[in-house]
Amino acid sequence: MVQISYGQKNSRAKFPDGVLKGKRALTSDEISALEKNRNICRDWNCVRVTDGAFDASLISDCEFSGFVVLGALTRATLRFHDLELEVGIRRSKLRDVVTGDENAICNVAYLDNYRLGRNVILFNIQEMSCTKHSKFGNGILKKGEDESLRVWIGVANENDGRAVLPFENMIAEDAYIWSRKRDDKILMRRFVELTENGNLKTLDTFGTVGDSSVIKNTTLLKDAKIGECAYIKGAFKLKNITVLSSPEAESQIGEGVEMVNGIMGYGSRVFYQAVAVRFVIGQNCQLKYGARLLNSVLGDNSTVSCCELLNNLIFPFHEQHHNSSFLIATTIMGQCNIAAGATIGSNHNSRSPDGEIIAGRGFWPGLCSDFKHNSKFASFVLAAKGSYQHELKITYPFSLIFASKENEPIHIIPAFWFMFNMFAIARNRDKFSKRDKRLKKIQHIETDPLAPDSMQQILSSIERLVELSKNHLQGIGLETIISAKSEAQKLQAAKDFLHQNPNADFALFDEKCQKKYGATILKPVKAYKEYRKVLKYFASRSLVEFCDLKKIESLDSAAIEKILSIKLYTKWTNAGGQILPSKMLDEFANLVKSKKINSWDEAHKFYDRCQSHYGEYKARYSIFILEKLYSRKISEFTREIFDDIICDVTAFSKGMYKASIYSRQKDYDDPFRKMTYGSEEEMVAVLGSLNDNEFLHSLKNSTAEFNARLKECLKSARK
Repeated sequence: MVQISYGQKNSRAKFPDGVLKGKRALTSDEISALEKNRNICRDWNCVRVTDGAFDASLISDCEFSGFVVLGALTRATLRFHDLELEVGIRRSKLRDVVTGDENAICNVAYLDNYRLGRNVILFNIQEMSCTKHSKFGNGILKKGEDESLRVWIGVANENDGRAVLPFENMIAEDAYIWSRKRDDKILMRRFVELTENGNLKTLDTFGTVGDSSVIKNTTLLKDAKIGECAYIKGAFKLKNITVLSSPEAESQIGEGVEMVNGIMGYGSRVFYQAVAVRFVIGQNCQLKYGARLLNSVLGDNSTVSCCELLNNLIFPFHEQHHNSSFLIATTIMGQCNIAAGATIGSNHNSRSPDGEIIAGRGFWPGLCSDFKHNSKFASFVLAAKGSYQHELKITYPFSLIFASKENEPIHIIPAFWFMFNMFAIARNRDKFSKRDKRLKKIQHIETDPLAPDSMQQILSSIERLVELSKNHLQGIGLETIISAKSEAQKLQAAKDFLHQNPNADFALFDEKCQKKYGATILKPVKAYKEYRKVLKYFASRSLVEFCDLKKIESLDSAAIEKILSIKLYTKWTNAGGQILPSKMLDEFANLVKSKKINSWDEAHKFYDRCQSHYGEYKARYSIFILEKLYSRKISEFTREIFDDIICDVTAFSKGMYKASIYSRQKDYDDPFRKMTYGSEEEMVAVLGSLNDNEFLHSLKNSTAEFNARLKECLKSARK
């Protein structure tokens, strides 16, 4: 209901603390000039201006109320792209406003309770206001507010059972830990306290616009905190939000955008009728072309357009560009690409929408694919086009899955990427690193596909392939399996068979991969061999990196002992993009509960400490992997074993380069790829020359350098 008050004609506004330094009252001449220019104020004593240069003639057709504190106004022009406005305030209504020096404010129908920085442009704005209790998208409460008013983001699950509170410096790692440890009630309460840290709960909030920001042609901007050098044009509704922006990482909001209850990260862009409600958008992200982002956290360096995303926790480097795709109730662990027609979220296994999907790094669902909740995928799983009608649990990383018919086993080719798409594996690390344009890298992001998280999955997959092979070989009556007396001996016999018969061709059945119908595992022997090669390569490269980090020329016995003295972690977690030992998450939780970590800034420093030891932990884990592969302690490794490692790893390294060349060469040699070009020259003009591929040149050099360094690094160990 609209309320009316009388008798305020001569009321005197109270100026807030700290805004009158360097300010003075208007002179009688300035008041006369203001009134001559058709400006209205019930009490000019409630207006203060700068002690410096102030030209009252630059204000016209305005109405002032409450308190108004004006910065310097001189005859100057502010330009931004094609917009050019004279400094001054024209045809606007200001109430409880503090302006910075040299602002251009024009056609702002209602500007209430804001403080502006220097060189700000406000042009053609219908309403720009801020309430005294605004939170700017943060999940906090003000004095006297009920808990029901707190804004939560229901990530990962539609029933809000994993909801998290947004805060200004939230990263995907924070949201992941908060969303997963739901059984720890004390930790959940402490996370709320961390979010409230620094909140005085006072009802004296005001909106802000940072230096050199531009806001134009916007309908409604309410309860907003806008950083420096932000650019907002043609937005429809911006309410209860923070837009983080800086001169080095400028953020933009464009035409028709609606954003309510959330945080937008540095250097991000949202435009072309996109909608975001209850959200955190990370740094260097894009949301555009009518995309809908609701109840979701979107990790750094992600691009989303056209599609619909509801109740998701999405790690960095997410790509989803298609109008016909949607993603609902998922935790997607980064470096993913959701194809057109992918409908991930339409298919639950109960009458209530409480299902979830968890997909490891590099998840790539094919065109028009759909999945049933609940499902879980290992890292770098490629799902071919199809309708997957039953719940999936794909534990084989770097695999291809495809469905042949309904109500039958799905097919899985483990290690598919290493067999047929090595170029993508080799390129991913370099590609994502170059796309990382963040100013301040708060969230640590592992961009290498070959990292501890995927390696632990490979180790588990090798054990599973050995177990399934044992069952198969026993079923066909292989003597070495049948004659083995213990289960351990049977497994060893199966492992020996896989080593001694690299060309064996049979399929396995894994009942755990799909509900009811299981999965047919194709090319298991080749997958087993490829997995082992990758493990050796990862372990060797990690040891080389450790030597380089510690300036160790060669891994002699003293260096190996140094690595063995590092604490061994064999379980790893992808927490928002950072790969860290799983026990570190337990340690973090205990520090939070014991009040040794009391703010999210302190939490981020803990993540930093974990990252500072990442290379050491990887080196120790690498020795563990090599000991698993050769079934003995590293102290028992012979010269022949080290020679075998060097031989296999250098061959794999060279093979990675050759496979990358072959993958790209097919684009130039395949007649079906060439048939759209009239000549060889036209094809080169369109695709570029293979010889000019910068990445392949870099890979060639890095491969030669690595192989040479590996031999040098293991030189002492071979003696």
